[in-house]
Amino acid sequence: MEHTTEKPFLFGKQNYIVLLAGVAVIALGFLLMAGGNSDDPNVFNEAVFSSRRIHLAPAVIFIGFGICIYSIFKKPSKKS
Repeated sequence: MEHTTEKPFLFGKQNYIVLLAGVAVIALGFLLMAGGNSDDPNVFNEAVFSSRRIHLAPAVIFIGFGICIYSIFKKPSKKS
C-alpha cells in the first residue's frame, strides 16, 4: 500500500508569476543586446557600440534580475 503525501510548493502562485515576468524581462534584455555583427570579417561594424547595446540592454537585464530577486523574497499571501 502506497502512502503519498503531496508537498506544497515552495512559493505562492503570485511569486511564480513575478518570477516568470522577471525571466521574460531578462530575455528581452538579451534580445536588445543581440546583433551588430558584420557580414564581412574584414570590416568593423560600429553598430556594436550602439547605445541600445551598451546602456539599455544591460539595464533591462539588471532590472529583470531585480524582479527575480523580489519574487524570491516576496512573502506569499495568506489564504483565508
